[in-house]
Amino acid sequence: MTRIASIPDKDALRRMGSQVRQRLESDPQIYKVPTDRAEIFAVGNFLSPDECQRLIAMIDAVARPSELHETAYVAKFRTSYSGNFDPYDPFVKMVSRRIDDLLGINPECGERIQGQRYLPGQEFKPHNDWFYTDQEYWKMERKRGGQRCWTAMAFLNEVEEGGHTHFVEVGASIEPKPGVLLVWNNATPEGVPNEGTLHAGTPVIKGSKYVLTKWYRTRKHS
Repeated sequence: MTRIASIPDKDALRRMGSQVRQRLESDPQIYKVPTDRAEIFAVGNFLSPDECQRLIAMIDAVARPSELHETAYVAKFRTSYSGNFDPYDPFVKMVSRRIDDLLGINPECGERIQGQRYLPGQEFKPHNDWFYTDQEYWKMERKRGGQRCWTAMAFLNEVEEGGHTHFVEVGASIEPKPGVLLVWNNATPEGVPNEGTLHAGTPVIKGSKYVLTKWYRTRKHS
């Protein structure tokens, strides 16, 4: 078993977790999911209806079959379509900076915003956003900015049926509501990657689901 003291980026995960936690908990308009298994927050009306529609159109323009680190997952684990936005697009830069400012994280630590589209039957099975450091891909990800600390995910449309974000260990199933930004800490307060953040994008049954996601690293992402 890996000793806690030897966990990569442990100090940075603890420090960034504390900084963002204090920032979010000090805002009375930000809702915190009542659980001791993970730190999950929700921000209502983060994006306007017009912004959501614009982002949906941008996702349709870049969406391709979603990929994963093949060493860590099996086929049909993630069946959605996704694509990265142009980080130099003025609208994308504005949305990205608003997320940075909300969390108080240096923009250099953020990955490019990714848009995802789920059609009927498509899903993302239970997974964690943090990297498994015993996998081969970690050698590359460690050089590209290290471990993921926080995740920010915005819902862009109403889904007729299905398509919830289900935190398996927490027992919370969050219905997609347009404009809502969901934020969670991928580590524990001690700086250890948190198994309690295990979550799934449940299958869309009717309609479609559009979301955008921005992940943050412990160091400058490249």
